[in-house]
Amino acid sequence: MDCSTRRAASLGLDLAVNGVSVEGIGAFRDSVVATLHTGLAGLLKGKRVEVVQGRGSVADDGRTVLVDGGRRVPGRSLVLATGSKVRSLPGVHVDGRVVLTSDEATRLARIPRRALVIGSGAVGLEFASLWRSLGAEEVTVVEALDRIAPLEDPDLSKQLARSFRKRGITTVAGARVEGVKVEGDDATVTFTDGDATRELVVDTVLVAVGRAPRTADVGFDQLGVVDARGYVAVDEWCRTAADGIYAVGDLLAPPALALAHAGFAEGFLVADVVAGAGDPQPVDYVQVPRVTYTAPELASVGLTEPQARERGHDVVATQYSLRGNAKGVIAGSDGFVKVVAQRGGEVLGVHVIGPHATDLIAEAQLVTAWGALPSEVAALVHPHPTLAEAMGEAHLAAAGTPFHAH
Repeated sequence: MDCSTRRAASLGLDLAVNGVSVEGIGAFRDSVVATLHTGLAGLLKGKRVEVVQGRGSVADDGRTVLVDGGRRVPGRSLVLATGSKVRSLPGVHVDGRVVLTSDEATRLARIPRRALVIGSGAVGLEFASLWRSLGAEEVTVVEALDRIAPLEDPDLSKQLARSFRKRGITTVAGARVEGVKVEGDDATVTFTDGDATRELVVDTVLVAVGRAPRTADVGFDQLGVVDARGYVAVDEWCRTAADGIYAVGDLLAPPALALAHAGFAEGFLVADVVAGAGDPQPVDYVQVPRVTYTAPELASVGLTEPQARERGHDVVATQYSLRGNAKGVIAGSDGFVKVVAQRGGEVLGVHVIGPHATDLIAEAQLVTAWGALPSEVAALVHPHPTLAEAMGEAHLAAAGTPFHAH
């Protein structure tokens, strides 16, 4: 049950939740995936696109793909887009039953009662949030770095930890997992917490320590484009060092982002480069929105406050609390919109935590990508009552002319 259902009584609703059907959730998931897959397949019809099913590898000539070791599919250009796989954690054996990765967790046929999540990137945080919403009694997130959601602005990390605590999710930062021992249907997880060593017995362990590029055993090594970490090295137009060979998606090392929408942008870029269309523009990863589907949601674009300071900007950072926003109050949110701006200059970054943050960030992307001034955004009229009003209020504050102060 989600957070709004838990708040039903405070909204004057007398509801009863009889339980959660894991089978029903799975059926809904599969129907959504099938619908989207059918839609994508439909885009290819009538477009002179041939889809070849099978396992592919690159032949010696670097222009031909071998399918299932037999059929040869040649081409003038080759795009490497084999995606990624889950990373493992040394000393932790994934059995797919008690100790899981996101691959198994996505189709888990039960709701954990006591779960421990190793890693607090988007995947780990989302499963922790989901399992708690579905009724898990205990959820603990263990993060090796000094805060959860370490790639986000520190203020978002702090607020998410506070929100999780209110929901009954425990977060432990600056901790390292030393071992996982499975006995029957439970696992004992040993981890450091400061100077102390702790043990926690759970029925589900999720290893969510990131993803690695899938470049092994597909013929990429012979092309000379894979680096020591397994990533494919490309230039700003996604061209590898091998003539006529490109790469997109999770194969690319940072600063590229392993996000679906970043991969789409890279695909569009390569298509334009190969076709010789117009004036292709490289993907600016700073301006690619980052989204995390927890409760509350996280979303950000542009520079965090520390990043802006590290780059030498004279920074003005302001926040507008959703507790002053009508829809924020209705949702019971204590989230906020944070604006990071150059003093007397343009907006450098926007960071949101709260309901529908992942939708609100689309406006913020226009603000940062176009180098808008806080006063220019503040002058725009946002509809009332909406969560989008918080974006205008946050920029009013950043412009030094706050309307509401919280």
